[in-house]
Amino acid sequence: MTINYNKAEFIRSAVRPEAFIRDGRPQVTFAGRSNVGKSSVINRLLNRKNFARVGAAPGKTIHINYFKIDGAFYLVDLPGYGYAKVAKGEKERWAKLIDGYFRSGRNIGLVFQLVDIRHKPSQDDLQMIDFLIENEFPFVLILTKKDKLTKTQLAERLEALQTEIPCADPVSYTHLTLPTNREV
Repeated sequence: MTINYNKAEFIRSAVRPEAFIRDGRPQVTFAGRSNVGKSSVINRLLNRKNFARVGAAPGKTIHINYFKIDGAFYLVDLPGYGYAKVAKGEKERWAKLIDGYFRSGRNIGLVFQLVDIRHKPSQDDLQMIDFLIENEFPFVLILTKKDKLTKTQLAERLEALQTEIPCADPVSYTHLTLPTNREV
């Protein structure tokens, strides 16, 4: 099946569970801490610079954003967890929104769980990975910000991740190269 990634459109930002899209189309979800690069990965996948809003400061994505791709499925950009310069109440609202999203019975086909390779995974990262495993959500771990490391630092971090993330499989630590023909 060939997907036309140029046929991507922003559909809505959900601030409450009533606004979650429930039309049966598969949803590919991007999760991770604030400022880990979720929106940047979406932009890279779609080969667009500013499709998903990217902020210099953590906490730019404050709602659940839905992007319909070729009428076939959604890319879903979740608010980040962890560090962001926002009030504690706002962080709690984000946590409830994310939890509601995962527990509301939609067609989540895949979760891309993003982790900043430069640092040991946070407790929030590990808790999210455990949640995905326990609830049997299919997920792929994406390591971001590798361009900020030297080759030696990258090798050290990849080795350390094998013990830092209980489900880590060294075979999966290959460089993500997006297909040029956009076939799925």
